[in-house]
Amino acid sequence: MTSWQRSRPLRVLLLCCVAFVVCAEASSGGARACWSPSVTSCADCLQRGPQCAWCFQEDYLHGAEQSRRCDLPDSLRRRGCRPEFMERSDVKVEVDATLNSTQVSPREISITLRPGSEASFVVAVKQLERYPVDLYYLVDVSASMQENLDHLKTVGVALSLRMTQHTSDLWLGFGSFVDKPVSPFMSVHPSKIDNPCSDYQIRCRPAHGFHHVLSMTGNISEFTRVMKRQRISANVDTPEGGLDAMLQAAVCQRAVGWRPEAKRLLLLMTDQPSHLALDSRLAGIVTPHDGRCHLDSNIYTGSTKMDHPSLGLLSDKLLENHIYPIFAVEKMQYQWYEELVKLLPGSILGKLGLFQAPNLIDLVVDSYKKLLSEVAVSVSVEDKAVSRYWVSVSPLCPRGSTAKDQNCSGVQPGQTVYFNITVGQRSCPDDGEDEDVRMLVHPVGYNESTVISIRSKCQCKCGPTSRCDGNDQSPCRGSHHGVSQEQRPDHGHMKDPSSDPNRSCKADGSNVSCSDRGVCECGKCTCEQSRLGTVYGKYCEIDDFSCPYQKGQLCGGRGVCVSSECVCEVGWTGDSCSCPTSETSCQSADGLLCSGCGKCVCGKCVCTDPQRSGDFCERCPTCQVISKSSCKSVDCHHSRGLSQKEAKLCNTTCALHIGSKTDFSERVSSGRLVGTFLCVCALTVLCGLVVVAVSRLLLQKKVMPRGGAAADLGYHCTGKDLSYIPTTNEKTVTYRRDRPPDQPVEMHIQVPKMPLDDHWQF
Repeated sequence: MTSWQRSRPLRVLLLCCVAFVVCAEASSGGARACWSPSVTSCADCLQRGPQCAWCFQEDYLHGAEQSRRCDLPDSLRRRGCRPEFMERSDVKVEVDATLNSTQVSPREISITLRPGSEASFVVAVKQLERYPVDLYYLVDVSASMQENLDHLKTVGVALSLRMTQHTSDLWLGFGSFVDKPVSPFMSVHPSKIDNPCSDYQIRCRPAHGFHHVLSMTGNISEFTRVMKRQRISANVDTPEGGLDAMLQAAVCQRAVGWRPEAKRLLLLMTDQPSHLALDSRLAGIVTPHDGRCHLDSNIYTGSTKMDHPSLGLLSDKLLENHIYPIFAVEKMQYQWYEELVKLLPGSILGKLGLFQAPNLIDLVVDSYKKLLSEVAVSVSVEDKAVSRYWVSVSPLCPRGSTAKDQNCSGVQPGQTVYFNITVGQRSCPDDGEDEDVRMLVHPVGYNESTVISIRSKCQCKCGPTSRCDGNDQSPCRGSHHGVSQEQRPDHGHMKDPSSDPNRSCKADGSNVSCSDRGVCECGKCTCEQSRLGTVYGKYCEIDDFSCPYQKGQLCGGRGVCVSSECVCEVGWTGDSCSCPTSETSCQSADGLLCSGCGKCVCGKCVCTDPQRSGDFCERCPTCQVISKSSCKSVDCHHSRGLSQKEAKLCNTTCALHIGSKTDFSERVSSGRLVGTFLCVCALTVLCGLVVVAVSRLLLQKKVMPRGGAAADLGYHCTGKDLSYIPTTNEKTVTYRRDRPPDQPVEMHIQVPKMPLDDHWQF
């Protein structure tokens, strides 16, 4: 025998083992989503996903490794873990409906999340019919804007009259800007600090980053008077400090006088691009902008101390203060600002050839109407937690409007836009501690917003398990449920009166510790880990992979193997959970169970009447005349405990059934007699035909010429018969002569055959 042949049984056994392991792993595919050997704590388990739960019941899977406490909640429950001992990723959403809201509701929402979980809620934004409007003019007063500034001096009254069609409450404010008053943005020559236009023999204002001139007022005449007093200034480089001034106008709410209930419009007018963040390094200013108000006597004092704001910071402050930015720029700079407004939510860009009053009025009115017809939200998270959360926004627009990205356009006054917002948590902080995060949902340009308070739960109420250290042996701190006094640790030693330290790990009558499937630690069995499943029990005597398999899955994939027995899911039973408990699969078309003639066993009909067959016992070729209730009628004769009325009805029905059955039996008997008679007749005819054939054969042999028999018969052949009669007879005769005595002599004789009509001549 070769080595290949000798090793063949071993290889077959190895392949069978591998196949068994693969099947076992496939059957536990759902649990592997939570279970992992690396999971040793509740926190590790919950970070596996929102579907996972941790069982801190102390006697759960006694002796199994800690990682087996992490599983799907249904699996933990089937294995014996009670719901009150489960730590799971419960997501909670609580809405505070006590706060009144005019435009945005709800005003406050509280959410509890864990890593991998998510929560959804709806924010409603209602478009009012008429709003108060605050319009703040922020104008570039550099030398190139001299002509445009003159046109603005007549815009106040005309704009006020035009806006009365949309609002009856318009307030105006004004501020100016140039650039940072430091080199190289402006000339620092002593003659040009106070009058940067000295070369042109014109009296100009000193360069300034931002100057707040007029707070919000409803006095249009006052606005016109202030505008007429404005003078230009000058700087050196082309870009201006418009974004720096815009941030101050947005955050200095008290100085500017923004009204809480009004729609806030910030109109920036310039003919040049603006400086961006990091441009201030040319002047040696490296401190990032802090996003706060720095006005002293209406003059921006932080212009020479902090860098230009980033677009991200400016966008956040505009949203936070509910301000719509409107950019009025000349055609030459339109393309530059077109890219800019994409990064500022809710902003509108207008391209003007000349900054004349009619053009500005049309721009403001059209922008206001567009802002009211478009409803969008922006969600902001605290900077410290922005990377640990994700947000998804889906708008539900009212009829007549259209959805685009995360906003609705064409919204009419009085209509409500609903935003379905989903917030999810990616991870926990680096220290693994719980945290509270604040999130804001801003409807762009609205004075109201929704505050989202997120409670991130990264810790469990269960603590880690420590062994033999005198502190704790349970999966939770301060819990000793299910541990006897003799088994509790005491300074690293078990209170076991026996001298054998492993005695408590041996079953009664056994000399093997932990059933030889684990090790004894601190007087308790720690069962071994098996790739086939879980080994557990006080003495490691139980496993969950010894149950029947059905279609390659443990317990048919419809249950959990506990103590070598399948614990089936609801709706299933049987040794391998292969039988449904529901009888709906056995109901026939008439609504009866197995047509009333059978029982439902393991989801299939078993007919009680041997004459019936079919999936629902609906087939019975010999009992078509029997009524549908006949099976039940017969059964009633064997029933007991019936009332007199029920018994009378049952006897009547059964009598009818028996009578119909008797008539049917008589018909069957008559049919059998007729069949027997026909069979006898057919057999008699067949025998007669056989006799006739044999007789004819014998007659033909008798007609053959032997002696004078032919003449006596008087047989006359027809012309057809003569063609089959031979004309000669041949015969070979063998006889012996005297010489040579041992050699026979053969002679061949040919005799002509006599015609049938000739007579013999003697």
